[in-house]
Amino acid sequence: MGQAREKFATQMDAALLADLRELARTEGRQIQVLLEEAVASLLADRQGLSRAGRIKRLHEDAIARYETVFEKLAE
Repeated sequence: MGQAREKFATQMDAALLADLRELARTEGRQIQVLLEEAVASLLADRQGLSRAGRIKRLHEDAIARYETVFEKLAE
């Protein structure tokens, strides 16, 4: 059985919506599918679930933790 769906209404910038409609047409996909994909990607990124986001956080943590070591190595 598929995921439960819920209808909702919102507004979007007209030019952005036109671009979204064109992308859906070009890819032969429904706007709803593109929106779900975009929202899932946004949430994963903001919640730190995406690989790129996780790697960026790990890099920033390493820089903060070992900054003096990196500076000495660079000398």
